[in-house]
Amino acid sequence: MVGLFWITADAVYVGAPPGTEGRGVRLTGQGVEAVWADGADGADGARTWTWAELRAATVEGAPVRSASRRRLSLAVETVLTAALGGAGEPPQMILRLETPEGAEELSVHSAAAGAYVEEEFALSQDLLARFVDGTASPLTLAEWGRDGDGTTPKPPTRQTLLREWAGT
Repeated sequence: MVGLFWITADAVYVGAPPGTEGRGVRLTGQGVEAVWADGADGADGARTWTWAELRAATVEGAPVRSASRRRLSLAVETVLTAALGGAGEPPQMILRLETPEGAEELSVHSAAAGAYVEEEFALSQDLLARFVDGTASPLTLAEWGRDGDGTTPKPPTRQTLLREWAGT
């Protein structure tokens, strides 16, 4: 995980990858792919938007804290999880896509343990904007995922990666 992105050898997701409920938002070189299983009408579904179709892409409702508050939050969460026997559902976030027809809101689970660090959140939002305007590509993240060791880097490394990917 780097910022708001869950990166595997095969895909780049906003937030957590599809879990047992089958819901997730994948980023590709062409655009955004949303999938869901067993929707309100009992049917599975998928929808795609090309980068050219989008005016903006932003994440709303993500749990965000300063680095020091994030460490405290993680410590409290660890104690509560141990005391209460397991964690609940991860927090929900919204990926808001602005199109010429209006806004589309896609619900995704947060992938951060506790919360995202403020700077990583801001850098991730910048990177999403660069995907939309065509000055960056999720394919760069996917390449890193294929070449990486499958672990989440430490915060300074994640922030450096986000800056590199955004070309800033």
